[in-house]
Order: sequence, then structure tokens, then C-alpha cells
Amino acid sequence: MRVMVFGKATDGSEKSAPPTKEAFAAMDQFTEELVKAGIMVAGAGLQNNADAKRITSDGSSSKVIDGPFAETRELVAGFMIWQVKDMDEAVAWAKRSPMLGPSGVEIRPFYEAADLAEFLTPEELSTPREGERGKLGVA
Repeated sequence: MRVMVFGKATDGSEKSAPPTKEAFAAMDQFTEELVKAGIMVAGAGLQNNADAKRITSDGSSSKVIDGPFAETRELVAGFMIWQVKDMDEAVAWAKRSPMLGPSGVEIRPFYEAADLAEFLTPEELSTPREGERGKLGVA
């Protein structure tokens, strides 16, 4: 099972400079543990939202909104993609994450080919697509 782990932004992370040396070292160590365990697929931290853009659409036109955005609790500060056996394993790893101060993460499973079986042919379901984008973004 693949999951996306979102590191949630805090007021401090959105108003401050990049992470401290200690915070970066703690996250680097945690990431190394994930890699050694075969859990980590990808990940990155995001800069604060002052230079961010939001694009909204009403279906016929789009609107671009420049950051910064006021509602910090709705922002993502970083992400990781993990390959885990189930959601319980993902939660166990997330609880080990070096969260400094008030913070949190959100874990969401990806759609996998089997979840979208009604939209895929039997051939598409049985053919691994390593490194390729599958139909509807399924890899």
C-alpha cells in the first residue's frame, strides 16, 4: 500500500526561516530510518507559502491567487510517499516522526489499480507499470 504523508504547516513554520540545524538533523535521521526499512519512496519539504500560488476554477474559468495564505492549518509543509503493508504501519512510522512543537501529519492512501478496476481492462490490471504513469495516474 502506498500512502502520502503530509507534514502540516504551523504558524511558526510559515513565518520563520528554514528549519534549525537540529530540526533538519532529526528529520534527516528519521528519513534514513525510513530508507533503511524500505518504507521511503520520495519526499521533500516545502518553502513557506509567501511565494505560493493557488489556482481555483468554477468549471469554465480559472483564477490565480497569490500567497501568502491566511489559514495556516490548511497548508502542507512537506510530503513523503511511503510503501507500507497497511495503514497501521504508516501510523506507527508517523508517530516516530520528529515533530517539534505543535504540529501534525495527515496520511492518505493512494488509489491503486485494484481500486479502479471498473475503469481498467484486465490487461491493464495484470501488467505492472513500474516507473510509468498508468491510467488515471495509477503507477
